[in-house]
Formats: sequence, structure tokens, C-alpha cells
Amino acid sequence: MAIDKILVVVELTDAGPTATSLELLTAARSLATSVEAITWGSGTAAAAAVVGSYGATTLHDVGDLAGSLPGVPVAGAIATLVGSLSSSAILIPTSYDGRDIAGRLSAKLNLPVLTNITGLNDNGTLSTEHPIFGGTQIVHASFTGSGPGIFVVRAKSFAAEPGTGAPAAVVAAPAPAASATSAATIVERHVEERTGPKLDEAAVVVSGGRGLGAAENYTWIEEMAKLLNGAAGASRAIVDAGWVPYSHQVGQTGKTVKPTLYLACGISGATQHLVGMKGSKNIIAINKDQEAPIFSVADLGIVGDVHKVVPALIEALKARG
Repeated sequence: MAIDKILVVVELTDAGPTATSLELLTAARSLATSVEAITWGSGTAAAAAVVGSYGATTLHDVGDLAGSLPGVPVAGAIATLVGSLSSSAILIPTSYDGRDIAGRLSAKLNLPVLTNITGLNDNGTLSTEHPIFGGTQIVHASFTGSGPGIFVVRAKSFAAEPGTGAPAAVVAAPAPAASATSAATIVERHVEERTGPKLDEAAVVVSGGRGLGAAENYTWIEEMAKLLNGAAGASRAIVDAGWVPYSHQVGQTGKTVKPTLYLACGISGATQHLVGMKGSKNIIAINKDQEAPIFSVADLGIVGDVHKVVPALIEALKARG
């Protein structure tokens, strides 16, 4: 194994490390002889056991940011650590905070960034995979020159698999003194209400597209998702039309999902949508156009009017109890 050490940026929620963070730790564990992590917030000590079980031996704690946005302080802390860590790579989740950290870190270290990564390979050096043209082609890339590579990796690119490691040792990694660029603070948070599993973690996803015909028909998608103990998703078309919030969007510019079952209702299958769901284990598509691109990735296709098929499916699910 040619890669010595990888540093993983771990994002925390009230429930612990995010799913994408655990995916990156799993990938790093398979690629490097040593894995370390860095995080921030008030839940660091509680996360040490989970982070350790996924392969990190050390968890660098930037500390409580007291409402500050993480981009500036976390990038500053990583830049300070880089010299002593001698990491070959820094893996960062593709998220709002992750992209902010990566951009600021790139500027601080004067190093380039590779983004939109869906695969990592050890070819003597760390190489990456990037889908282009709606995922129809894969580009391979790698860094040259000195300094650690900064890699921003998309969710669901790897499976999160815990190992048997001991809890990570928590080590303080304080951010440099605050500057004018870190003056912004979070004054209020709004969390969208939802029931059932999160879209990007659900085993079943039911998504609707413009074929539903009207915004009020999206209630069919929500009802069927609830009956299947799944999550409701959407195509970009109906998100842009204002029918549903952006948080429901599946696709290249939305969430990437890999459920056991993906049910696409009235979705034509534009390439940007396919990128976000074609890794699903089983795909069922309902569309009245038998030439719709969605059928090219579907395991089962139903050529029919969603206004008739979906209500019938809902009744069948209700009858099943």
C-alpha cells in the first residue's frame, strides 16, 4: 500500500458523524496505512468511538465554534496541522460546509482541489474518478507535485462499513485567531420538518416528476413513500417549478441516493437525474412514454399514465395492510 496517511474531515450532527463522513473513513481505511480525522463542535468526545471504529486512530478537535461558520476556522486548523501530519490526502464531504472548507484550504495552502469525486484508487498515488456528460463517461485524475491532495467526494460513492478499531484519541487542534473573514455567525437555524427516513439514507425512495401534472399530485408520492416506509424524492423539474423544496431533489445538483428500491413516477430520466439514482439496487419506472430514458436504467418498467397507475398502487398497498 503506497499511501501512508489520509486525513478525513468529519461532519457531526446531533446523532453523530454524517453518513458521508463514515463513507469517507471507510474508503480511507482501505487505501492508507494510517487514517486520522478532524471535526468541530460540542459532540467530539462522543464521536471518538464511532470514528475509531471506522478506522481513524486520532480525532483532531477544532473545538466549539460558538456559532461561527466552519469554513474559516476549520480550514485554518487543517492548514496548521498539515506540516506535522504528513498526510498524502485530505478527504472532504461534498456538502455546503465541506465545499467552503475545501475552497479556503486550497487558498491557504496554494494547492488545487479535485471535486465531484465518485471513486478513489491506489495506483501508486491516489487517483480519482469523476462522472461527466451526465455520468456516461468517467474521467480519471491525480495530483502531481508536493503537498497533500484535497479531495471533495460525493455522498454514496462508498459503502460505510465499521471495523473493529478502538476509540480514536481526541487531540486539540485549535483554529488560528479569528480574522475579518470569520466574522459571520449563525444566528438562527431552521430545520425542515419531515417524517420517516432521510432521503439519502432511505432503503426505499419514491420520486415524482413533471409527469404528475400538478403540484397537488405530489401528495401521491408522499403517501406511497409513507406506505413503503421510505422517503419522497423529486426531479429537478418540479423543484425548479416550486412544487417541492430543494431538499427533495435527486440528481447531479441534488442528492445522490442508493436505496434498495427506487420508484420513479412520471420522471423522464434526464441524465442529471440518472446520475443521482442509477446506483439503486432495484429501479421501477412508471411513464406513459415507452421511449423515456428512465427505462434504460429500470429493472422493471410500467408504461402507463401515472394518474392511473400510482393511485392504483396506493390502494393496493393499503389493501395489503
